Amino acid sequence: MSDASLDPTRLDGEAQFGDYFALLKPRVMTLVVFTALVGLLAAPVDVHPFVAFCAILFIAVGGGASGALNMWWDADIDAVMRRTAKRPIPSGRVTGDEALAIGLALSGFSVVFLGLATNWVAAALLAFTIFFYVVIYTMWLKRWTPQNIVIGGAAGAFPPMIGWAAATGGISVESVLMFSLTFLWTPPHFWALALFMRKDYDNAGVPMLTVTHGRRSTRTHIFVYTLILAALAIATAFTSAGGPLYLCVAIVLNAMFVKGAWHIWARDEIMAETDNYAVEKSFFKLSLLYLFLHFGALLFEATVDRAGILWGAL
Repeated sequence: MSDASLDPTRLDGEAQFGDYFALLKPRVMTLVVFTALVGLLAAPVDVHPFVAFCAILFIAVGGGASGALNMWWDADIDAVMRRTAKRPIPSGRVTGDEALAIGLALSGFSVVFLGLATNWVAAALLAFTIFFYVVIYTMWLKRWTPQNIVIGGAAGAFPPMIGWAAATGGISVESVLMFSLTFLWTPPHFWALALFMRKDYDNAGVPMLTVTHGRRSTRTHIFVYTLILAALAIATAFTSAGGPLYLCVAIVLNAMFVKGAWHIWARDEIMAETDNYAVEKSFFKLSLLYLFLHFGALLFEATVDRAGILWGAL
């Protein structure tokens, strides 16, 4: 009999590399990397390609560290939620102590090396982001208030600000706008998920809005927040960060997003259950495309500006 079989915390034997990588939440890391990259490349300064590569690498590692610490703390509720039950810790492939050690080590590594590679403003923002996500959101807000996603969404909104700071050494209106776009996008994105995941949050005892205020209220919140998000997204086109292409992208995407939110608001649970939450699932998928295309358009506008092509020349 192997040592692994004697360890009750390893139900499926020794962990593989993929199990440790899964601790870093690679899907979330993709969004972190992309928005941070846009923030860095959109900055009005030249950054050496190697410095830029190091900055994005360390920001990604910091995001992964946050994910590992989140999984360490949330292992108990992950075990009872259908969509998270197969994560490395609740499935027994990785122990909580291992996740904690990896998270702490990668946190320190990413902050220190980002500071050495770029500047300490960016490093401080990364450190605060990790702290905010792990302590403020994961340990406190997530299990305490239905506003967990609203306030906690700030953690996922910081990467473009960190990327911008890595390039410029500071914070600007443009980086705050990119932060705000992600911050306001987060609630309707996750509330739509909560609607069609149905009993997951109830079983885990997480005070998601669907649990504390009901599904009717959640649908209303999605619609209201989508309207606010649409106003900010379109208004951004008329700032220094925007431009004609971004305006076109924002108008089309936000028309689709508001229409989707309206359809969610107009439905009740009987209608949603009839088609297995098809509208909610479609809105959730659109929300992923929504953010990537907005940031892609912002990156295009920044590239155009740096090439010397202005609004009036189009």
